Amino acid sequence: MEIAERFSVSQTVVREALTRLAEQRVVTSEPQLGFRVAPLTLDDLTDLTEARVHVEGLVFHLAIERGDLAWEATVVAAHHRLSRTPQQGPDGDANPAWRDAHEAFHTALFAGCGNPRLLHVAHSLRDAAALYRMWSAPLGHDEDRDVAGEHHRLLQAVLARDAELGQRRLAEHIERTTAALKPVAEQLAHADEPPADL
Repeated sequence: MEIAERFSVSQTVVREALTRLAEQRVVTSEPQLGFRVAPLTLDDLTDLTEARVHVEGLVFHLAIERGDLAWEATVVAAHHRLSRTPQQGPDGDANPAWRDAHEAFHTALFAGCGNPRLLHVAHSLRDAAALYRMWSAPLGHDEDRDVAGEHHRLLQAVLARDAELGQRRLAEHIERTTAALKPVAEQLAHADEPPADL
């Protein structure tokens, strides 16, 4: 298997990873053919966005209501790391360190929720949206977007302990990515382009 050789891991590890990605709908499995990157579809993007707005919004709302001072400090620290990490590397490509800091910030936002089951669902939905987030910048061409400002406004809601405001701002943050990708999804639906092979 090419992926196993490329990353110097066993085929069993690759199969387990691809199975998990298939569960999250990041890839699709086709009998006798292997796995493919899941296609960008308007229906899936819309359904996922709706689920994320409701579930992640609830989790963030509860985190702001229930989180203690240690949680608040963790959010501040995660935001500081994110704000100091360049979004692009020296070559102009996406910076993996920024992606890590971005995930750490959103994980910190939810951590004060106090409900492990809700946290699990929220993280699962974020994982399912990872591919869409990666596609949003190069495909969505949303040049006017102020991602750093959006993250700062989420932090402000935490510090103000305003759960309603935080939930609303998180919804706007999620929906902005969807809005950038919707035209692309519509074009692909008309073009009927096949997904890339893994």
